[in-house]
Amino acid sequence: MTTTQTDANSAADSRSNGPSVVAHLRGLNKTYFKPDGSILVEALKDIDLDIERGQYIAIMGASGSGKSTLMNLLGCLDRPTAGRYLLDGRDVSEMDDDELSAVRGQRIGFVFQAFNLISQLNIVENVEVPLLYQGITKSVRQQKAIEKLKIVGLGDRLTHRPRELSGGQQQRVAIARALVNEPAIIMADEPTGNLDTSTGNAILKIIDDLHRAGMTIIIVTHDDDIAEHCQRIVRLRDGEIESDLTSSQFR
Repeated sequence: MTTTQTDANSAADSRSNGPSVVAHLRGLNKTYFKPDGSILVEALKDIDLDIERGQYIAIMGASGSGKSTLMNLLGCLDRPTAGRYLLDGRDVSEMDDDELSAVRGQRIGFVFQAFNLISQLNIVENVEVPLLYQGITKSVRQQKAIEKLKIVGLGDRLTHRPRELSGGQQQRVAIARALVNEPAIIMADEPTGNLDTSTGNAILKIIDDLHRAGMTIIIVTHDDDIAEHCQRIVRLRDGEIESDLTSSQFR
């Protein structure tokens, strides 16, 4: 098949899914192999999943269920062994590392349990990081970073470094950094895992508010209380989708 034919097929597939589908997975597999070529583990098996734009979805499962592997594929941190993944109509299944990096930088916002902030930078500079490789001028980067920090309630902490902030404030910085590229999807991996209950609830309120504003949000969690914030709960078991429920069915 020619490149032109492949592009045309991808575009047609995207149109058939409709503009509301931001992530389209069909027959997605991820297999890890031993050095001799034999199979070590089948982490994901024939995953079919559509995530609609603006949806708030939890991915759950026990350790070894495949939820982290699925997050890595959805977040373009890894490539599937087989199957297709269209992000905003663009086929990322067979992209090379440079192409995946570009998609991550432009279309995915990440919020991690450990915050992953750079201690030597103030919080504005931390939020600017995803914009550094896109040829955006310093003044525009600063403007965008400050705008997002104000959204998460840190407009009065702009010159602070991470060590001068509480854990909850650091996670707010991480959320602002995830927003700065106007991503197609926000991916949050156990976003309250390092926080006490009260601080974690405050972070979840910010995420809830982002969803109400129209953001597509995927939370990877083992916590039922967090999952109950979501519209939809996908549970994995042994690399397969065990259940796919609405929030009312989950409760």
